[in-house]
Formats: sequence, C-alpha cells, structure tokens
Amino acid sequence: MMPTDAEREPLLSTRSRDDFESQDGQLKPAIPNHLTGEAFDNVPVHKRKLGLTSAVFLIFNGMIGTGIFATPSVILRSAGSVGMAFTMWLIGAVVAATGSAVYLEYGTTLPRNGGEKNYLEYVYRNPRFLATCVYAMYGMFLGWGSANAVIFGEYLLHAFNVEATTYNVRGIAFGCLTVSFIMHSCFMTAGLRLQNTLGFFKLLILISIVVTGMAHLAGVPGFELKADAEVPDNLQWSKLWEGSGNGATAFVTGLYNVIWSFIGYNNANYVLSEIRDPVRTIKRANPIALAFITVTYLLANIAYFGAVSKNDILHSGRIVAALFFRNIFGQDTERILSLMIALSTWGNNLASFFTHGRLIQELGREGILPWSSFFASDRPFRTPIAGLLVQWAVSSVHVLLPPPGDAYLFVLSLSSYPSSLINTFISAGLLYIHLRPEAISALGWNPPFRAYTAAIWFFFASNVFLVVVPFVPPASGYQVFEHIPYYLHCIVALVIGFLGAVYWYVKVVYLPHRGGYELKAEDVEEDGISRTVLRRVPL
Repeated sequence: MMPTDAEREPLLSTRSRDDFESQDGQLKPAIPNHLTGEAFDNVPVHKRKLGLTSAVFLIFNGMIGTGIFATPSVILRSAGSVGMAFTMWLIGAVVAATGSAVYLEYGTTLPRNGGEKNYLEYVYRNPRFLATCVYAMYGMFLGWGSANAVIFGEYLLHAFNVEATTYNVRGIAFGCLTVSFIMHSCFMTAGLRLQNTLGFFKLLILISIVVTGMAHLAGVPGFELKADAEVPDNLQWSKLWEGSGNGATAFVTGLYNVIWSFIGYNNANYVLSEIRDPVRTIKRANPIALAFITVTYLLANIAYFGAVSKNDILHSGRIVAALFFRNIFGQDTERILSLMIALSTWGNNLASFFTHGRLIQELGREGILPWSSFFASDRPFRTPIAGLLVQWAVSSVHVLLPPPGDAYLFVLSLSSYPSSLINTFISAGLLYIHLRPEAISALGWNPPFRAYTAAIWFFFASNVFLVVVPFVPPASGYQVFEHIPYYLHCIVALVIGFLGAVYWYVKVVYLPHRGGYELKAEDVEEDGISRTVLRRVPL
C-alpha cells in the first residue's frame, strides 16, 4: 500500500544519541547506517555484547534442535517414499535459502531487535497499529520452545532406559522450560556461554552422524551394521520411490516438519540491537550458518537411510538418530548418544527463549501491549525477564495441554503455520518495495543487501502454498493427528491472529472514539534505551 505524505518518514527512527550536527546544521550519524547499522538504533555500546561467533551459534542453536534428530520418521511417513522425503528436504532447503535472503535485506536495512515485528510495521502502515497488534498476539501466545522441550524429555528418558509416558515426558519438558527461563532471566552471561557451548556440542553430534554414515556406506571397517540390525535397502533406485503419493495434505505435513528443521535462519534478526556491527555481522553469519546446516542435513539423511531400514524409521517415533547409532555401535552407544541429543535440543530451547523473550520486550517498547512498561523493562537483571516469563508460561501450557500422542506434532504445526502466515506478508511487503520503484523513495528504503526478486517470489509462493493446503482433507488412510482434527492447528493460529485484530479495534478504534481522544506515540527513555508510550490526546 502507498503511504500518505504524513507517513513518508520511517516508523523506526534512525536517530542515535551519538548523532551530531554538521556546520550546515544537518543532523548526521556518527557512524553511517550503511556501514555498521549501529547508528540505526540508539542502543548504548555496552549493550552490544554479541559478535560474529555468538551470532553464528545463535543461528546454529535456532536451526539445529529437534528437527534433524526427531522428524525424519514423520517426514518419511508423510512422503511415503525415501525419494520423496529427500525431495521435501531439498525443497525445504530452497525455502530456507530464499527466506534467508528476504530476512537479510530486512535485517540489514532495519538492524534492530524485534525481527518480523519491525518489518511488518515498516511496510503495512495502514491501518495504524494493526500489523503490530496482530503480530503481538503471535509473539505472546505461541510457545516457541515447547516442541524442543518435549523432545528433550523423550531422548533423556531413552538415554536412561526409562519408559516414556505422557506424565514423565511432560514433567521433564516442564523442567527444561523452567531451567531455560531461570538461566536467561537471572544469569544471562552464564546462559549465553551454556547456549554457545551446547551449540558447538550439537554441531559435533551432527557431524558425527554424517561421518559415521558416510564411513558405513563406504564400507570402512568398524562401521558395519550390528548382527541384529535390519539391513536397509532405502538407497537402491528400485526402492527409492516406492510408496510415494499420500496426497497434498500429507506432503505439506512433511514439508512443515522439514521447514521446522530449518527454522532459525532468521534468529539473529531478533537481537540485532545487541550485535556489534550488526549489518556486517549478519551478512556473514547468516550465509555461513545456513550453508553449513543445509549440506549437513542432507548428508545426515543419507546417513539415516543408509543405516536404518525404512520400517524401523517409520516405527521409530522421534528417536531415529538413536536407532542409527544403535545399528552401528550397539545399545550402549545408542543411550550415550541419546543423552547428547537431549542436551543439543536443550541448546535449541535456550536459543528460542533468548530471542523470543527479546521479541516480547520489543513489543512492550512499542507501547501497544497492556502494561507495556513492565514488558519493556530489563530490571532487575538487565534481561527481558517479563518476555521470558511469558514464553515460559505459554510454552508450558503447550506442553501440558495437547492430548497424548499429538503433543509434539501439534505444537510443531502450531508454531510452523503462523510462521508461514507471517512470512507470506513479509515477502509480499518486500515484493511491493521491489516492484514499485516509487515505494523505495516513499519508504526510505536503502538496503545494504538486496535479495533477488525471483527469490522473494519463490519464498512468497511457497508460504502461500503452506498456508492454503493444510485445509485440504488428507488422502484416505493417512491421518495427521491421532485424536484431533487435521486442521485444528490452522484454526487455532487463525483465531490468535483474529484476536489480535479485535484487540487493535478495541484499543485503537473503539475506545478512543468512545472516549473522545486519539492515541499519540511519544518516545521516552528507560534503562538507557528508548521506548514508545501511547498518550491519550483529547480531540
């Protein structure tokens, strides 16, 4: 949509406390935006604690979580064949690559905490505050860390040879969420060190799967299958496409699981205000992390299919990585590796808490949430404790509420579907900027990184597909969930967005009209960082 003349200034201020006036009286940044991005947001230098290594591992931790260790069985069941499963992984990699390009252009242009919130606000300016209110509902009421916590519980129990039940899995998952909350709320430095350590640790696990699988396929002595393991024939061409064709809904269910495994490529976008030299850092960190993860994921799948039979994968639930090590190294190694995988999923959980706690804090700083000063504050530990508390509470509900058997897939789908909705609007907004030259001058768009328009089109089309197809009934004989309707996660996600629109109408339209006032945004300074307060101005 074209902005009005009154809206041609960017919504997100580029003025820094370090700005100075030149001799001609013009305000100029001490550090040009296009060089570092630090002048974009008025964040004190001492608050920028993250460098390239932390940014890379933030993305690693966001991407390497439950997906590559827990979803291959769901993906294979949805695909029907090994060949179709590989196809899904390749499509997911392309979606992630194009999405990464989209987020790089947004992130380098608007290098500020908050991620998609900033981008939606920047492009969708009318009706005022609507995009922020809808996005706020997703930020507040989606438990981004819940799926990882469930997998942590399952792998931990498997490591100690304890039968997994509904109650002990959920109890451990709740404990995982609680410890993550405490670490990032009260001990941020220690939490970051633990997060980076687990990120490095999970890389070693993933690399060990790849190396072990390639050694087995190459016939290296010591990497043969154990005598009691079923010999797989998954990689034979005659078997590769056997079983394909479970319908569009099954295909999308599998693709959601693949995309979930790649989610996190935009993790650094949520914390750009805390990254040193954010433009240069994200331009390096994002491609490094995504390229490494993509290659490693594809090789890990080859390793799985080369060492575990199709039947075992289909019936493995979410412990296919443990079966992989059992088939090659035996039962004891399987349990040791299960413990390692459990720890790696905890690292993903920590990364999720770290980024989304700051997302909620940024929503508080926009003044649109109730009790905004509470959510915007970083007292008493200089951490976004209110946002972290919300993430802990909502994720806990998501872990404890869904029926047994459906908990993991439901919370995963409930997280993935809103992401597809948001990415549809994010990519549509960038397409508008690319295809309407007048929008560039109107919006003040000057990106240090520019995505290819074809990549934006692909990302947009893929997300539209992921939004629409889940409403198509699954093919006969295929069941998405065990106890709930196949479309329930879509309905819940849409209801959350609708509640955001209702909240916007009440707060921004109905109450001001009834009370005879209008809302005016006013910047105030708190905790060394500016935030917005919505003042009631009588008409």
